[in-house]
Amino acid sequence: MGVRDDRFLRLVDGLAEVEQAQARDYTSFSVRGKRFGYYWPRTKTVGLKQTLSEQLALVSERPDVFEVQFTAGGFGWVVVYLQKIDLDELTELVYEAWRLSAPDALVEEHPLP
Repeated sequence: MGVRDDRFLRLVDGLAEVEQAQARDYTSFSVRGKRFGYYWPRTKTVGLKQTLSEQLALVSERPDVFEVQFTAGGFGWVVVYLQKIDLDELTELVYEAWRLSAPDALVEEHPLP
């Protein structure tokens, strides 16, 4: 169990039209100007955009893996501890975060592999 940082970064790099921006303590990820994720190397955590219902479900079912990051614009963001999640689940959550920000036409061109 657990996903290494470099594996997470390769996963994000595999998505279409991802833009990365470096800040002092984190990297953010966007698609066509809309943010969908964050990566904090110091804590080995990522923040991912999710629906409000998914945020609630993830955090309530497994608070050792997920925590509420913030809620904004009708979306619920979650912090994910990379060392406590498996690759398949993380892959689905990253794709969902990207899908929630990407235009419909781009999502249709790039379904979940």
